[in-house]
Amino acid sequence: MRGDGFRRPADRAHGATDGRFGATGQYDTAGETMTGPQRIGVLIIDDHPIVQSGYRMILEAAGDFEICGFASTEAEALQAVSRLHPDVAIVDLMLGEQSGLALIDELRRIRPELKILVVTAHDEQLFAHRALKAGALGFLTKREAAAQLVAAVRTVAAGDLALDSRLMRQILQSELRGRNSESAASPVDRLSDRELHVFRLIGEGLTTRQIAEALFISPRTVERFRENIKQKLGISNAVELVHTATVWVLQQGR
Repeated sequence: MRGDGFRRPADRAHGATDGRFGATGQYDTAGETMTGPQRIGVLIIDDHPIVQSGYRMILEAAGDFEICGFASTEAEALQAVSRLHPDVAIVDLMLGEQSGLALIDELRRIRPELKILVVTAHDEQLFAHRALKAGALGFLTKREAAAQLVAAVRTVAAGDLALDSRLMRQILQSELRGRNSESAASPVDRLSDRELHVFRLIGEGLTTRQIAEALFISPRTVERFRENIKQKLGISNAVELVHTATVWVLQQGR
């Protein structure tokens, strides 16, 4: 047990830790309650163990955070939020073949008071607006300095938006243009969140059947998504769709 009255969660590469931590500053396990100084309970949701460890070191060094768990899949994240009751969840938008955007919506459904900060390596101009619409309060790219991560977690924990002024301008401009208007910044921006997820999986080389299995939908539904994507992007055939999606995924750095 740590001297400040908190148990430190087990150091695991991935998966949620046991116990429960909340904004009250209490950690409960097996009927035992210990009270200590109020800290911000943080759940880290990322499928890269080295990233999980990095976030943990940065936040614990700041002194006012308690890492209450880790998750590397959507299922682990939902289970951890239900059991651990964190104040803030740090969420990557890409968890293997799963969509962080859909996860944000689910997390907010099961714990409306949860504050969500997205930290991702992907295109902020395309994804920040979508993340905020899904229920996130903040958005950072993994290029940012450690101090900005600490500040952003504190900001969203207080219920405020954590966005820099440049990104805020981009989002406001996107709102003014309209998500589905002809003046959208990129043809890909015309895709719905679900279509964007399918588009990414196509670019990662998954077949229609593999996409259907990953998303728990029928192959016929995947084919409908593919047709919608081709229409919105002005693509005439399946070969061009695969090529366009593959190039886009490579540009995203994944």
